[in-house]
Amino acid sequence: IVRQLLTESMLLAAIGVVLGVAASYGILAGIKTVLPRFAFAPEVAIRINLPVLFFSGGVALATVLLFGLWPALHLSRTQVGQIMVSNTRRVAGSVRGRRAHNALIALQIALTLVLLAGAGSATKGFLRLMHTPLGYDPHHAMSVSIPLHENSYTTWAARGAYFEQLRAKVAETPGVTMAAISSNATPPRNGWNSRFEILGRPAVEQQMGSINLIGPGYFAALRIPLLEGRIWNETENHNGAHVAAINRTLAQRYFPNGDAIGHSVKLPGFEDRPPAIVSAAKIADSWLEIVGIVGDARNDGLANPIQPAVFVPYTLSMTMATQILVRTEAAPLTLLHAVWMQLTAVDPEQQSYSVTEDLDSWISDGQEWQQEHLAAWIFGVFGGLALALAAIGLYSVVSYTVAQRTNEFGIRMALGAQPGHELGIVFASTLGSVGSGIGVGLALTLGLNTVLAQWAKGNSRDPVILIAGALLLSFVSGIACAIPAWHASKVDPMTALRCE
Repeated sequence: IVRQLLTESMLLAAIGVVLGVAASYGILAGIKTVLPRFAFAPEVAIRINLPVLFFSGGVALATVLLFGLWPALHLSRTQVGQIMVSNTRRVAGSVRGRRAHNALIALQIALTLVLLAGAGSATKGFLRLMHTPLGYDPHHAMSVSIPLHENSYTTWAARGAYFEQLRAKVAETPGVTMAAISSNATPPRNGWNSRFEILGRPAVEQQMGSINLIGPGYFAALRIPLLEGRIWNETENHNGAHVAAINRTLAQRYFPNGDAIGHSVKLPGFEDRPPAIVSAAKIADSWLEIVGIVGDARNDGLANPIQPAVFVPYTLSMTMATQILVRTEAAPLTLLHAVWMQLTAVDPEQQSYSVTEDLDSWISDGQEWQQEHLAAWIFGVFGGLALALAAIGLYSVVSYTVAQRTNEFGIRMALGAQPGHELGIVFASTLGSVGSGIGVGLALTLGLNTVLAQWAKGNSRDPVILIAGALLLSFVSGIACAIPAWHASKVDPMTALRCE
């Protein structure tokens, strides 16, 4: 008997493992097509890990062996006396069997609630990331990157004039409302981190900030507000004026008395290496007067705090490439061809990079955005699968219990019990397992919050998430239980009394 039952279990397990392996390769091919582009580093290879695959198959077989062997051994030790009272057991149901079923259902519901809490936490974290205040307006704007040919525009004056020609020509494009140079300052991750000094204060190595090379129209193009002072004009930009603007974070951190305007900063990280980098004369040793304070905008990604930032005219230091921020009336990429035509009108041999994206895509292609999106998606899929499995498991157990107690229900109906009474019996028999499973699941979720936090940035201990998960699980469990309960209430007494 044990061999027969175990053979059936292992056959089912082997078929399931084969189908699971085949599905794994098929699903992986589908995942690669929808996987966010920048969720992982380019060198990351996503493929089926054979040791993990064999381990998973072994776990599946061992699980079936364990849970198939236990009832088989139990059945093989059945006593003759138990067989003689089988009709009685069919009426009352096996107490030991029902306890085992209830315990397994409670465990499955508990684990399902943990996954649902993780899915809710990841989704909430992703939504919070999506609604992070940016400090700038990315809509209807794009950044066009323009490299320079090797050994072209090698002098400071020629390169500055060429960049300004490109900007002015792009601004003339029909449908373009504004264009501004942004050499290294396209948010939400912009500037290069460098040390800066403040005139009249001791130099500190840890005094770091985001250094941004921009044109005077940069803040208007991104709709970053000017809080105090002014922004340098086109003439000052053309002449490489020694001026700077700072963001609110830097002003509040280093000028708590509100007297930042008029102070001066030095950026020793500037260098002059023609033709790769052409800079204004002795710029690394020059003091730049702070003439304006602007609002904070994301400059270190969506998840990190805004860093202190210094903005200076791009003509102070120019590399072999630049970027032009373009604000448009319509969808930016629809004007990309017209913008390229304007660029070639300035220099027929000049080209831009082949890949150009709008600023909304710069956000959605960011690594933290993509990883949060991926975590929410994965947790959501596994949470949905676990919920479906819990519902199927509960439905199967309740259906089995109802079938086992068909004779009992027939006797109750024959003695005058109403259908509602039969429904109550079935629901009451599963209420304890569902309720205890939810309780254990809540405890596990609270205990495993640190583990879940490594994958989902949200808080799985959030009362809203826990209550919503418990209510969803209760609702699905109720539906899974209602179907066999409804069948129990429709049992024909005469048919049930003859049931063997």
